[in-house]
Amino acid sequence: MRKKYEDEVVPVLMAQFGYKNRLQVPRLLKVTLNMGLGEATHNPKLIETSVGELALIAGQKPVVTKCRKSIAAFKVRQGNAVGCSVTLRGVRMFEFLDRLLNVALPRVRDFRGVPTKAFDGHGDYTLGLREQIIFPEIDYDKVEKYKGMNITIGTSAGTDEEAFALLKGMGMPFRKQA
Repeated sequence: MRKKYEDEVVPVLMAQFGYKNRLQVPRLLKVTLNMGLGEATHNPKLIETSVGELALIAGQKPVVTKCRKSIAAFKVRQGNAVGCSVTLRGVRMFEFLDRLLNVALPRVRDFRGVPTKAFDGHGDYTLGLREQIIFPEIDYDKVEKYKGMNITIGTSAGTDEEAFALLKGMGMPFRKQA
C-alpha cells in the first residue's frame, strides 16, 4: 500500500494540484479505530470482549476510554469505562487500510460505496461501520453482540478536496454521486 502511494498516487496528486515538491503532497498520518460502548455500564464484560476484538482487528492493544464527567440521564459516572480506541501509524496503518479496502468493505451487505460527505473540513475522513464481523479476524460464532465502530483516517491534507483525491487514489470506494 505504501509503494502504491509513492509510485502511483504522489505523481497524480502533484500533477492535479500543481505541487512543485513531493513533500507538499498530502499523506496519510494515522488511522484511529474507536468503539463506543454505552451498554458497558450494565454489562462490564462487554468492554473486555470489545478490547479483544479490536486488538484482533488492529493488531495492537487498544486503550479503554473512560467517562470524563457523570451524566445521570445516560446512567454513567465519572471514570466508568465507556469504550475503547486504538491509533495506528506507519506499517500497521498501511496493513490495516489494505485489509479494510480489499477485504472488509466488500463483505458489507448491499455495499454501494462509502459516503463522500464524511470529511471534517480539515482533510480527515471518518467512516462508521455497523458491525465488527466484516473483518475476517473476527470469528462469527464467538460474537455475542454486534458492535459498530468509527474509523477515522487522518491526513496531512489542508482541504477536503485534497484528502478526497488522496483517498480516491489509494483505492477508497466512494459512492457515485447521483
